[in-house]
Amino acid sequence: MVALSDAMIATLVLVAVSLSFPCFLYGAWIMIDAEDVTWGVLTHHLKFIGTGLTLTTVPMVLWMAPRLFDQMAGAAAIHAFLGLQAYAMLAFGFTGIVRVFRAKWEHDLYHDYDEDVLLDEIGSDRMQFWRRRIRIGVFGYTFFWILAYVVGVGRYAIKYL
Repeated sequence: MVALSDAMIATLVLVAVSLSFPCFLYGAWIMIDAEDVTWGVLTHHLKFIGTGLTLTTVPMVLWMAPRLFDQMAGAAAIHAFLGLQAYAMLAFGFTGIVRVFRAKWEHDLYHDYDEDVLLDEIGSDRMQFWRRRIRIGVFGYTFFWILAYVVGVGRYAIKYL
C-alpha cells in the first residue's frame, strides 16, 4: 500500500473542500429559483447540499480533527474556531429546517403543492421564527465557512507551497 505524504493529503483535502463550495452554491440556487418547493425540488437540492457537506465534513473528521491538538496555536486555532462556528450555525439553522419540514410533510405539501397554503398557516404560531432561524443558520454557516476556508488556504500556502 502506498503511503501518502502529508502534503499530498493536505492537497486532497484542499481540493475536496474547494469542490464543496460550488455544490453549496448550486444547492442554494435550486431553492432560490424554484417557484414551488416540491419533494423533487427538495431532494434535488439536498443531493448537492449533502455532497457539499460530505466534501467538507469527511476531511474534517478524518484528517483535520485528529491532528488539531498537535497544532493548536495561531492560524490553526483560528481555523478550528471558525470551522466550529460554521457547524454551530448549521446546527442552529437545522432546528428551523426540522420544524418547516415537519409542517410541510404533515400537510403533504411536498407531493401535492398548493400555492394558496402559506407556511405561516400550517405551522405553529412560531413558523416565522423557525424560517428566520433557517436563514440565519444558512447565512452564518456560509459566512464562517468562507472565513475558515480562507484561513485554511492560507495555512496550506504557508506550510506546503
